[in-house]
Amino acid sequence: MKKLDRFVLKSFIGPLILTFFIVLIILILQFLWMYVDELAGKGLEFKILAELLFQFSLSFVPMALPLAILLASLMTFGNMGEYSELTALKSSGIPLKRIMRSLIILVGIISVISFFFSNNVLPYSNKKARTLLYDIRRKRPDINLQAGTFNNDIDGFSIKITSKDPVTNRLDRLYIYDHRDNKGNVSVTFADSGYMRITQDETAMSMILYNGYSYNEMPEKTDALQEKKYPFRKDYFREQTILVSLSGFDLERTEIDLFKSHSAMKNIAQLTHDIDSLNRRYNSRVESYYDEFNMNNLYTGRRRIITLYRHVREDSTRNKNAGPLIAGELFNTLPDIDKKAALIRAINVVKDASNFLTSKNESLHSEVRYIKGYEVNWNKKFTLSFACLVFFFIGAPLGAIIRKGGLGTPAVISVLFFVIWYVISLSGEKLVEEDLISTFAGMWASSYILLPIGLFLVYKASNDSVMMNVETYTAFLKKTKDYLYRIIITGTKRRPRVTTQNFFNDGTN
Repeated sequence: MKKLDRFVLKSFIGPLILTFFIVLIILILQFLWMYVDELAGKGLEFKILAELLFQFSLSFVPMALPLAILLASLMTFGNMGEYSELTALKSSGIPLKRIMRSLIILVGIISVISFFFSNNVLPYSNKKARTLLYDIRRKRPDINLQAGTFNNDIDGFSIKITSKDPVTNRLDRLYIYDHRDNKGNVSVTFADSGYMRITQDETAMSMILYNGYSYNEMPEKTDALQEKKYPFRKDYFREQTILVSLSGFDLERTEIDLFKSHSAMKNIAQLTHDIDSLNRRYNSRVESYYDEFNMNNLYTGRRRIITLYRHVREDSTRNKNAGPLIAGELFNTLPDIDKKAALIRAINVVKDASNFLTSKNESLHSEVRYIKGYEVNWNKKFTLSFACLVFFFIGAPLGAIIRKGGLGTPAVISVLFFVIWYVISLSGEKLVEEDLISTFAGMWASSYILLPIGLFLVYKASNDSVMMNVETYTAFLKKTKDYLYRIIITGTKRRPRVTTQNFFNDGTN
């Protein structure tokens, strides 16, 4: 390895490691911000929390690598340009492409490693992270109570609250349905307000209820001939305490295969097999719907027309002068009563066919969206890896043009390009899932839009472009100002000539 390659690699690897961990920490903080309400107050051990963060950090690696490469390449070539190292290398006859060669090879290796990581490690880490998060959500059911929805986390109970005070944790208008006897809604408790707390030994949950009543249906023994009276009991209370056992709500580890059917938990081979199976199932459903439509909707309507057609055809064969049979003439041969019945029957057949097509179209559309979800995850394993190369071809020449190192200017530009890439990728993914565009066009849109920009920047940086120099635009604005000034002073073809002397002199002096 030549000294130039060692110098460039040494200048790049340090910022790459630094920016990678910075980006990874930012993504982890974003995750904590999203799930802080579900993690806070759970009494989790540090070991469990560290395992959760570690598994999710592994799932963020393919997303963090492209941004880290973009930021590191900007910093590396920005520092080299700021300290005139690029100028010295170019003056020695070494072109920019030769300077970037070792880094292109390194980033290519990182892209391959990122692909194998996404294909082999990422599915396993996703399963571990999602399973552990699911177990944590089930640990304390009182934390998961949300206003306006039924909560069924506690076995045998269905609880609904109207509102919840986030400061005092007071629950308003509680409805508690006791299903422990598996007899339906035969035992219901309503309270105007209440609190739910975990006991000190964390083996039970105490529900303290105020100003409510309990409704219980009583058992009734009646003969088959006797009418049921449905007896019940209604008890009013000012304060009532209900203890519910939480023996099953300790952090019980679920099998890792709980979410194995999700497309994000599979590798390329599994996704390819599932996509092929889903497409076969989709095609078979389309054929079955087509046969069902022909048999139940078209054939039923045509059967009566064919019978009438044969009857009229027999009459027309007796008349040698009769011409070919026309649908309008066939309808006109019917009596008025039969005409009305035929129209009503035709309208019903059309409505039934329209309803059938609408329902089956919605079913097939949901099937297509499900298939597209698998195709999106299949392509994402390649697009995230290829994004490393795309961002390098943007960051390296842009840093050589800007000639500013550090974390200030490179960080701003990196975030700008990453946001553009992310918006394009997310928009393309949504369009693919809705089956509005092809999978390749949507998933690879960010790559084939930004890659030409990167190659253009490489060309401009190789030719020592000053497109990012502030003085360039200052000189352009100055020339524009002078041009406009000359137009104002000398006039145009449609206006009389105005000289500098009489422009500033009104003729009084």
